[in-house]
Amino acid sequence: MTNSPTSHHPTPAVVAAYQYCEAVAGQHARNFKYGARLVPAAKRQALCAIYAFARRVDDIGDGGLAPDVKEIRLAEARALLERVRAGAVPEDDVDPVAVALTHAGGRYPIPLDGLDELIDGVLMDVRERRYETWDDLRSYCRCVAGAIGRLTLGVFGTVPGARHVEHASEYADTLGLGLQLTNILRDIREDAEIGRTYLPAEDLEKFGFLDDAGEPALVPPRAGGDFVGLVRFEVARARELFAEGFQLLPMLDRRSGACVAAMAGTYHRLLDRIGEDPHAVLRGRVGLPAAQKVLVAVRGLSGLDARRAAGRSWP
Repeated sequence: MTNSPTSHHPTPAVVAAYQYCEAVAGQHARNFKYGARLVPAAKRQALCAIYAFARRVDDIGDGGLAPDVKEIRLAEARALLERVRAGAVPEDDVDPVAVALTHAGGRYPIPLDGLDELIDGVLMDVRERRYETWDDLRSYCRCVAGAIGRLTLGVFGTVPGARHVEHASEYADTLGLGLQLTNILRDIREDAEIGRTYLPAEDLEKFGFLDDAGEPALVPPRAGGDFVGLVRFEVARARELFAEGFQLLPMLDRRSGACVAAMAGTYHRLLDRIGEDPHAVLRGRVGLPAAQKVLVAVRGLSGLDARRAAGRSWP
């Protein structure tokens, strides 16, 4: 899936729309910011357009509106996406995100249906869906994060002659799952405070975190439960997802691979910190110092992570 931007240059109106999306990304996504700096401007603009739309959808799901109002807002986002997909958003439209995403979709083969999947995943949040098994949670993660992996792959493209390139979309999806499971672990306390528990009920039961009524009793941890065991069990699962997903890196050009390695590598290091000290997620939001994020970016540019991924055995 090689690709290159179309030859026409964006008009001033489109440039302004992209600048708006880049400002949204810069304000809300520090990890994204470190990776996006590593790709050429055209790809960075397209990535920011995807991010800005995804941010809007996430904000609807996380906001303080009533559930029925959230569903209306999500339906409006889906209708806007249909206009984008049809190329029916003029460059002078009042919505800069729609303008930028429409231009990016004409510039790169972005599978915009992935944003429909994101909306589906946020609807699961709005309807307070509970995840009984890992397969259930995996389906949710594919909607809210795996789809983003596939969307961004549409921007990055793959290098000519890359081995096993037919698996690229699958690996992008799996890498997104690893990132999302890491997010879920990092946000255990924050999610519990708003009544959400994403970890599968079967895992909570296995480690002693379902109460007598079968409800999650994770924050504060139920007496007798094995919190360290639960978190490290999920950390191991996430590491397997990263190990599979990182096999995407040798299929990308150097700068795109560096971008993915920087963003995913930051979460991979975050996962290591959680595995080393599982109770840290109960004390506050676990993060990485800026210096470590820069180091991850440098590793990505060096191609070290891509070479390591290329050395793994393929299925």
